[in-house]
Amino acid sequence: MSAQPKHDVFQAVADPTRRQLLQLLAGRELPVTVIAAHFPISRTAVSKHLRVLAEAGLVKERKIGRETRYRMEAEPLLELKKWLDFYERFWENKLEALRRYVESDGQETGSAAGPLGIAGPGRTEEPS
Repeated sequence: MSAQPKHDVFQAVADPTRRQLLQLLAGRELPVTVIAAHFPISRTAVSKHLRVLAEAGLVKERKIGRETRYRMEAEPLLELKKWLDFYERFWENKLEALRRYVESDGQETGSAAGPLGIAGPGRTEEPS
């Protein structure tokens, strides 16, 4: 029998409930009963969400007697941060181009394309 595939960080944070769980666990360790009290879903559902987060390495669990406590592990979020950094630079470049275009009163010189590299109204792309 093959093992269930582990969830990656992107799958884990795709769900809003799991993102809320991470916020709740940031900087503290809590038992599932306390965690479940913060959500309008069953304790079983909370446990399933915690399992997905644990499989992605975002949550660590620790047994204390009969109680299991959970805490957030931020290191796997670096993968997500690196991915988002690329798109942040992309949008910063586009917004900077838009700022330059707006500040020039729409009089871009040397290009028929608008601020985002797209031909605007009344403009045609020049052949390369």
